[in-house]
Amino acid sequence: MSSHAIYKLKQGAAPLLVSMPHIGTDIPPDLRAHYMPRALQVEDTDWHLHRLYNFLDALGASVLTPTTSRYVIDLNRPPDDAPMYPGAANTELCPTRFFTGEPLYQAGQEPTPDERARRKTVYWQPYHAALAGELARLKAEHGFALLWDAHSIRFELPWLFEGRLPDLSIGTANGASAHPSIADAAVQACAAFPAVSTVVNGRFKGGYITRHYGQPANDVHAIQLEMCQHLYMQEVAAYAYDESVASQIQPVLAKMVASSLAACRRCYEK
Repeated sequence: MSSHAIYKLKQGAAPLLVSMPHIGTDIPPDLRAHYMPRALQVEDTDWHLHRLYNFLDALGASVLTPTTSRYVIDLNRPPDDAPMYPGAANTELCPTRFFTGEPLYQAGQEPTPDERARRKTVYWQPYHAALAGELARLKAEHGFALLWDAHSIRFELPWLFEGRLPDLSIGTANGASAHPSIADAAVQACAAFPAVSTVVNGRFKGGYITRHYGQPANDVHAIQLEMCQHLYMQEVAAYAYDESVASQIQPVLAKMVASSLAACRRCYEK
């Protein structure tokens, strides 16, 4: 399989790269028989983010998206499969459970160590090579780059977290992955929309992508946004996009991304 079939990269002119590592829905035919039938509905996908973030072209952003489902491999997990949140429930590099905790695979059909290594080579490495390469291109052109890692999730998943999530969870690895003014700008952009609840570095502090690529000392800043899916879609099958609610949150998102990019630019103004 070619790298081109594994991901899509649209290059933009601004110093902004938006990664959407969990929007892929493809499970290769040769793997499908190993999964529980329910898994083929890929319910834990970050559905419709490309449609929701339809303002990115106007910002001149580069956009990187995979085609393969997170059930095959999670592109936002470290290659050594170390837990992102020690002490809490975690999904792995090659996940074996739904977000509700039940097994993804038929009994005895979980990926072997060799299969996990193969998936890392075939899917994970090309995506991250593209991500690193695009950040390097943007930094070379502009002197700096901002990486926005876009995610979404159901607002209640007891196996993964207690209670109900805030609407918008901003993560900067406890401030290590981006200049503080960038997260501040994202939060301030939400202030005009008081009905939307926001938290910074709460349950979601940023996954591997945010933590690994966010290096402010090297002029690359990274911020993750985890948003509740009820803000723009139906959280039950068939996971339909809901234009009536999506149209209300899109201005919030657009302002957050634009304000964060502006704050990043100001860090480099002479």
